[in-house]
Amino acid sequence: MENWIDILTKTPLFGITLTIFVYAFFVWLQKKLRSPLLNPLMWTVAAVISILLLCRVPLENYELGGDIIGMFLSPATAVLAVSIYNQLATLKKNLIPVVAGCLAGAVTSIGSVIVMSKLFGLDKAMQNALTPKSVTTPIAMAVSEQLGGIVPITVAAVVVTGIIGCVAAPLMIRVFFVKEPVAAGVAIGACSHALGTTKAIELSETHGAMSGIAIGLSGIITVLICLFLQ
Repeated sequence: MENWIDILTKTPLFGITLTIFVYAFFVWLQKKLRSPLLNPLMWTVAAVISILLLCRVPLENYELGGDIIGMFLSPATAVLAVSIYNQLATLKKNLIPVVAGCLAGAVTSIGSVIVMSKLFGLDKAMQNALTPKSVTTPIAMAVSEQLGGIVPITVAAVVVTGIIGCVAAPLMIRVFFVKEPVAAGVAIGACSHALGTTKAIELSETHGAMSGIAIGLSGIITVLICLFLQ
């Protein structure tokens, strides 16, 4: 006979409801306390994992609903096209700097993974899993699989990279006195993909649009670079 936890959690509604309510709570808390350390995504991930462990809920049960939420990742990224369209004139004016910034971001991200993997003695599968950490999840998963990496590790690395970008981006902009929204937006998008872009959108529409553009360009550049790493 199934225990009560299995009965309550063996439905997609459990994963969806838990995720939405926990995320909504941390969004409210961040607005209330106005602390950059209270990143809703970061704390939602930690809280959901803690709840699953404490209540001994099988991961498979949560994924019944969690995977449905994950299906909206690609459409949500595509919505960024609206901001990009509104800033089309800015893109045309700054096309070369935008492409150069995305290229620099992709090369730096991939290069740092290769160097650090050598220093820490990581095997090839782990290195390949971490290589696409700075691009959006659908692209990162495809690249990791093509390279022979460990896809779940790739997904985790992408999430961690995005969370760090959300938290650190505003601070880095202030520390390095980045006044140009195009430069800041490209840097955020190239380094921390869609999760960082959510923070860029909060800064301004130009920040968000340039960050959204950087997601696509960085993804393309990363795929091309990784073709030579196979």
